[in-house]
Amino acid sequence: MVEILVADDHPLFQYAITDFVERNIPDTKTISCTDLEEALNTAEENPDIDLVLLDLNMPGMDGLNGIFRFRNQYPEIPIVIVSAEEDKNVVLQAFTYGAVGFITKSSSCEQIVAALQQVLSGQVYLPPDIIRKGGNNKPREEQASQQIDPKLIGALTRRQLLVFECIAKGKSNKQIAYELNIAETTVKAHVSAILTKLNVHNRIQAALCAASIDFNQYLMRN
Repeated sequence: MVEILVADDHPLFQYAITDFVERNIPDTKTISCTDLEEALNTAEENPDIDLVLLDLNMPGMDGLNGIFRFRNQYPEIPIVIVSAEEDKNVVLQAFTYGAVGFITKSSSCEQIVAALQQVLSGQVYLPPDIIRKGGNNKPREEQASQQIDPKLIGALTRRQLLVFECIAKGKSNKQIAYELNIAETTVKAHVSAILTKLNVHNRIQAALCAASIDFNQYLMRN
């Protein structure tokens, strides 16, 4: 039995997401609450919780700080943000604060199911539509820190470039394996090699750095 904590202060949406999860994710039990304090207390009382779905704007969240607070207190419980927010910078910042997934409230049923299954299998879920959005309002010096030295990108093999491009689009290892017609274990090996060669710590950082990369330019050289 998978236990999922749904924390959202909007009664209608809370009912909708709990009903949806229990209908579409096999052997799932949901627990509901309406603010961060209640979510923290509920996690304390229910040590078998496998996943928490947090509304970004419910009482007690204090913006992204609520993610950090929950993560610090319960580091073993994966956090997925469920929000109407679709700003790319906010989405990516949520991951730096400790979230492992971000589901927009405009997502289709299929996207929500895929996201939850991906996170429950131990992977990170990046919303592809948001990650693909252009534009960046961050200060120039912060943007520069996210850029990758072209020499490092040039060191990637053609297959690694293709995998990297898929990561940039927010695709899971399973999706990448299907698209490139390779084994999922091979994808994992490529991802590990990519992170090492680019000197980044995780696929979130890799996806963030990939925003300004013209993959066609590099693929034509290989």
